[in-house]
Amino acid sequence: MIAALVLITALPEASANARVGGYARVMARPDLQGGAGRLGHWNLYGRLLNEGPYAALDFDYDVLEPVGDAPWTTIHMRVEGGSVSGADIGNGSLEHFRLSQLYIEAGNVWIPSISWQVGTLEQTLGDLGLYDMRPASALSDTVGMAATLRNGPLDITVGGGDSGHAIRGERYHPVWTAGGTARLGLGSHVQLGAGGEWSVERGTPGHIHGPYDTPGIDYEDWFRGETIEQFRADRPIGADPFPNPQSTHAQSGHAFAYLGFGGLGPLKWNSTTVRFDALHPEGPSTEVHQGEEEDIHVTALTDERTVWMVGNEAHIALIPDRIDVAWGALYGQHQDADNTRAPTAHNRSYASTVLRVQFALTRTLALLTESSIAQETSTLGNQYREHEDSIFENTAGTPDTRGLEYGDTDTRTTWQGKGGLLFNPLGPGIFSRPSLRLLYGAQHSNENNAFSNHFVTTLDQFDEFGTVEQHWHHVLALEAEAWF
Repeated sequence: MIAALVLITALPEASANARVGGYARVMARPDLQGGAGRLGHWNLYGRLLNEGPYAALDFDYDVLEPVGDAPWTTIHMRVEGGSVSGADIGNGSLEHFRLSQLYIEAGNVWIPSISWQVGTLEQTLGDLGLYDMRPASALSDTVGMAATLRNGPLDITVGGGDSGHAIRGERYHPVWTAGGTARLGLGSHVQLGAGGEWSVERGTPGHIHGPYDTPGIDYEDWFRGETIEQFRADRPIGADPFPNPQSTHAQSGHAFAYLGFGGLGPLKWNSTTVRFDALHPEGPSTEVHQGEEEDIHVTALTDERTVWMVGNEAHIALIPDRIDVAWGALYGQHQDADNTRAPTAHNRSYASTVLRVQFALTRTLALLTESSIAQETSTLGNQYREHEDSIFENTAGTPDTRGLEYGDTDTRTTWQGKGGLLFNPLGPGIFSRPSLRLLYGAQHSNENNAFSNHFVTTLDQFDEFGTVEQHWHHVLALEAEAWF
């Protein structure tokens, strides 16, 4: 990664073959309520004041420039990460940055109008900028080869490769992935798109990181971390060995459809994406009971997790160069067919809407306001704590001492309001950058302490710090954001 940064910064600025662009975001948010400097838990409430520092640098270099029908070759790299010295817990360490994209693309080789890409293969048709999400994407975790046909208004990309390092990390095992995207422009006002991928992880008997199942285990025992304990309780006399894992296969994938349209009166652009995911099964977890340690392999217990997501974002120039509006909405439904007992992030639904309005006071000074409302619902019981002592207020007022429920409600409802002054040197516009901002944000949630923090949650009698209850959260922020 350091070599890539050196190469990028060493390029002659006037080189016609090189293009450098990027993004940067940095802020100071001292949190007077003891939080971690973010207004809420995540971007469901809008990205503004809910995300930390970030930087990305994109580099393209034409080894052979595109000229007519002659062969051409381009190298692309992206370095990105989320840490700045003094602005977050990482203190700017390069450990928080990565070379996220590296590929070589060549065109007019063998087949005209086809370009070939080898390396990382991420393809994106559109995004939800207010949420900082990219649901209309495919092959984001895949390294391999892709072919792209560009024929007038039609772009088609098909590719495949290995996603094992991205999915399994240090427990690498090959995960073969194939997929692609297609986009069709209908004039300058409408775009249609679709795409997806499918991944297969075939069992490799004898490979310690392949997909396996531990036979005869129960979901609730595994969820509680009591698999070994229950196995020994069922065999009080015999010294049966814990069962060996059995090799199996794992699969996952997703598909999406995209519609974009704009340039119609005050509507600049509207993006709508519908997406379905079948998530990849988990790897093993480790349990220890009375000195016995075992890996519990749970492919069959985690292979029925699905996600439906629908998102929309509209950009409107209500009064050109004076009032700009961005409105977004998001709905998601997560289901885990293997789990019928415990509330988790895999059994929930959520709905959110975010409205941002920016008023240009002068050509370079603007007033920004944003409001959001979101509701998250656990479909398998109480997952959220409304009060600092609500560990005693589970279903029917009965505490769940063995740990299937965490709180006293199945719903979290969160409102956020944000506003402040912006200085935009390049002029008006809701996405004019660079932007220097002085912002205030407020959040109210029925969940207690619904933001990143280090407050005590246990009611242990030996706790020396005590618990606290608060449903409002306030943040002041000085921020700078730019892309180039």
